[in-house]
This record gives sequence, C-alpha cells and structure tokens, in this order.
Amino acid sequence: MQKFEDMNHFPHVFEFAQFEEQDSPLKGHWGEKVFKNDRPIVLELGCGKGEYAVGLAELYPEKNFIGVDIKGARMWTGAKESAEKGLKNVAFLRTHIEFVNRFFANSEVSEIWLTFPDPQMKKVRKRLTSTRFMVDYEKFIGPGGRIHLKTDSPFMYRYTMEMIKVNHLPVKFSTDDLYHCSWVDKILTIQTFYENQWLQRGFAIKYIQFEIPAGIEWKEPDVEIEPDPYRSFGRSARNLPVDKQTILR
Repeated sequence: MQKFEDMNHFPHVFEFAQFEEQDSPLKGHWGEKVFKNDRPIVLELGCGKGEYAVGLAELYPEKNFIGVDIKGARMWTGAKESAEKGLKNVAFLRTHIEFVNRFFANSEVSEIWLTFPDPQMKKVRKRLTSTRFMVDYEKFIGPGGRIHLKTDSPFMYRYTMEMIKVNHLPVKFSTDDLYHCSWVDKILTIQTFYENQWLQRGFAIKYIQFEIPAGIEWKEPDVEIEPDPYRSFGRSARNLPVDKQTILR
C-alpha cells in the first residue's frame, strides 16, 4: 500500500484508470507536457521494475524513455530510483499494453523495447511481437521506427524471426547468444531481474533489433515452433546457487 501511495505522488508516473475509456489527453503531447522537449521518445513495454527504462535514460540523456506496465508495485522500483537520481528523461505509464495506442499519436514514438516478455506459447494474440500488436505499434511508431526484443525464450526468438521473415521487415541485428557474440554496445551493461535469473540458469540471451517500414500488410507466420521446455521459478528462489535451481518442466 505504501508503494501505491508513493506512485500517486510521483509526478513522472501516470495511471491508466482516468484514460481507460478514451484517448489520453497526453496523446501527441508527451514531449511538450511531460518532458518539456522534442527529443525522441522510446517505450519499454512490460517494463516490470523499470530496469531498462532507467538504465537507458542514464545511457542516452538525448532521448526520453517511458516504461509501460500494469504492475504498479513492480514499477515503483524504477519510479523511485529515477526520482532519487533526478532523471528528467524517464516517465512511467501504468496501463495494459492492449491500451497503449490510446496514449501515443502517429509517429510520436521512435523505438520500442520488449524486455523478456512472456512468450505466450499458446496464445498468439498475446505475444508482444505478434501481428496483432504490430498493427498497434505501427499506429504510433514512425516509418523506420525500431523495435528491440530481448528474450531468453527460444520459442519467442524463433517466432519473432519467422514473423519478421514473412513480413519482410529489415533486421538491423540479431543473435541467439548475446553475451557470446562479437556485438559491442552500451546496452549490454543493463540487465533486468529476469535476465539475471536466466543467466544464472545458464540460458543464452537472444536479441533482435528490427524496423517497421510504412505500408505493411501484416501476415502471421504459418510455422510449427517447438515450445520451451522450462518456465521461471519463483522469486524466493532467485538467490539460490545454480546447482540448487530446478528447471521446472
């Protein structure tokens, strides 16, 4: 309850309830009303504790970042950290990702980060890289807008690559083992709670960076993909030694 009380008083946190039935009055005005500048806006969808939103804001002061999630108690961590650090280029939006196009106008967003989303192996329409969501992203990300996916899931990685292939999307970079490839970038210094969990369990981190060109007629990939043979363990086990951590099947 204290976290939710804090969230109500953070000036850089915006709750979904007052905008639930209609477009937000901030739609098209984030630069003007929230950040007070016209710098590029980057979203982290499903931001969890906001590690990436805060980390990216520190690395790239020339851009504005918005972490989006429905879990306010988790988001509190990033909101509190960014407030304590005095970061003026990061904000948080508490809403369902299904509503996100009610908050951003055409071409208002330049990049989207998807950091360790649930692969939703049984529900295509809930996958954050499905064409159902790509249609929404296309409404507010400008032509050539870039999407970053970081995942531990072989299923999510394969599905996204197939979606990219069937829709002929430009891939700027991809790897199925981020920390054992030759790519060097500042983003490698940022690791989320879940990323550390997967690394401790010995799983390779996958990363894809691709663009959405204008005028796409979206097609879902028609391909069978082998499900992941594991799932996350509970947060109470996050500090166990690797030999004590059980892969649940």
